[in-house]
Amino acid sequence: MALGTATVFCELRFDAGRICLDLLATTHPEERLDSVEVLRAWITASGLVPAGTALAHTDASWLVGFRELRGRVAQLVPGGLPPESHPYDLALARVNQLARAAPPAPCAVRGEDGTLVRGLAGPPDCGALLGAIARDAVELLTDPVARAGLRQCAGDNCPIVYLDSSRGRRRRWCSSEVCGNRERVARHRRRAALARA
Repeated sequence: MALGTATVFCELRFDAGRICLDLLATTHPEERLDSVEVLRAWITASGLVPAGTALAHTDASWLVGFRELRGRVAQLVPGGLPPESHPYDLALARVNQLARAAPPAPCAVRGEDGTLVRGLAGPPDCGALLGAIARDAVELLTDPVARAGLRQCAGDNCPIVYLDSSRGRRRRWCSSEVCGNRERVARHRRRAALARA
């Protein structure tokens, strides 16, 4: 079932620390990229394109491309495939292939108030946007410092992988407001139940 426009932004999350990891988060707790409308909202909210960029040319084939890239990236991050496996090599080859595409060309345009704002030289195509995400994945996977900061959420049944850039690298949850809050509420309920017993 497609999410309505009003709830799209409430349902999409951008707290994993990298755009490639935010794409992975679109599978939890259920499939989020379930319509072209939601994909358009995700593309804009992720910052891949400036707000107001026309994406009317987006179609169902884009959903297939974004979901495929998401699956390949999921195979490459911790918790995915073993790095010495043949499927890992296939996923890596596909991400590298997608990363070759040139990202959308930015340009400066006058905003409504006359100041310069970021725009795009033309409508972005799917390959360019996938290329930008694939490049982010390549940068993440080849940066030893960033790779060492990859964590899987400690929340119950949360598979989200995020980049821990906190001081001391002690972040436990993909989001303190989502999984962290659930954990705190559950802990409070357990203490309250013990106190009543």
